[in-house]
Amino acid sequence: MTDKLRPANAVLRYEITTSDLPLHCPMDDQTKWNSHPRVFLPIEEQGEILCPYCGALYVLKSAGQ
Repeated sequence: MTDKLRPANAVLRYEITTSDLPLHCPMDDQTKWNSHPRVFLPIEEQGEILCPYCGALYVLKSAGQ
C-alpha cells in the first residue's frame, strides 16, 4: 500500500472535494513518517485554508468544477 502514497507536504496547493472532508493535513493518501502531526482544517466556511504547519493551501472545489 505504501507504493500508492504521495509524499507528504510535497505540493503547496491541493484541490479537494467534499469527499475529502473532514479535511486534515497530511491527508490519508500521503506518507506520515516524514510529515508534521495531523491537524484538522475547517475549510467549509471560507472554501480555502492554509495548513499552519507546512503552509499548504487547500482549496475546496465546487461540485460543478
